[in-house]
Amino acid sequence: MASHSGLLTVMDRAARKAAPRLRRDFNEVQHLQVSRKGPADFVSMADQRAEQTIYEELSKARPDWGFLMEERGEIAGDPSKPRFIVDPLDGTTNFLHGIPHFSISIAVEEPMVNGKREITSGVVYQPLTDESFWAEKGRGAWVQEQRLRVSARRDLSESVIATGIPFLGHGDFAQWSRIFGAVAPEVAGIRRLGSAALDLAWVAAGRFDGFWESSLKPWDVAAGMLLVKEAGGFVTDFRGGDKMMERNEFLAANDALQSRLHKLIAGALR
Repeated sequence: MASHSGLLTVMDRAARKAAPRLRRDFNEVQHLQVSRKGPADFVSMADQRAEQTIYEELSKARPDWGFLMEERGEIAGDPSKPRFIVDPLDGTTNFLHGIPHFSISIAVEEPMVNGKREITSGVVYQPLTDESFWAEKGRGAWVQEQRLRVSARRDLSESVIATGIPFLGHGDFAQWSRIFGAVAPEVAGIRRLGSAALDLAWVAAGRFDGFWESSLKPWDVAAGMLLVKEAGGFVTDFRGGDKMMERNEFLAANDALQSRLHKLIAGALR
C-alpha cells in the first residue's frame, strides 16, 4: 500500500477540505456570484472560497512558507524555505457551465543550492470523482493507492493527445492551428477537456498518450508536470528542451511519443 509523507498528507487534506463547498457550488452553479477578470476568463466566489480554505490549511501546517496562488498572486515567505503553488479551481469555465471536469492543484516548489527552484511534491484532486493524483520526487506517481505509469504506446497512429485551444484573449491561435495541422493527421484523436492539471494527471495515468499547450500559468502545470515525470514520462518545451516555464510551452508524453511529437511541433513552428 502506498504511503506518502506528512507534507503530502497536509496537501491532500487541504484539497479535500475545499472540495465539499466546490461540489455544493457546482450543483448550484446558476446561483453563483460571478465577476469577469478578463475576456472570457471568469472568477467566481467558488474559486475564492476554495483558495481561502486551502491557504488557511497550508498556512497552519507550514506558517513560514510562501505561496503562489491563482487569485491572490504571490505571498512572500522565508526565501530559504519551499513555497506552495496553488490553483483552487482549474477548469473554472467548465465549472461555471455545469461541465463536470475540473480540479484542485497544489504543488511544492523548493529552492535548490544553484539558485533554481524545483517541484518536489504535487496533488491534483478531482472533487466530483474523488480521485487524488499525487507524486513526490523520487517516489513515483499515484492515484489513491494505485501506482501510475504513462502510456506504453509507441505509435502516434494509436495515440490520443490532449491539448488546450486558444480562446478570446488567450493564446496564439495561428500557432496552435499550425501545430494542430501537423499533429492531427498523425494521431488517433485529439481531446480538449478544459483542465490542464487534469490533462497532465491523465497523461501520468496513461489515459491520454500525450499533451501539448501554451500560455499556461505555473499553478496550472506545476503539480501535473511532476506527476508525468514520476510516472515515467517526459515534459519539455515544444522543441524538446527544458525551458517550459520560460517559453510557456508544455509538451508531455512517454519517451517514444515525446520525441515524435516535438519533431512534428518544431517542424510546424519553423
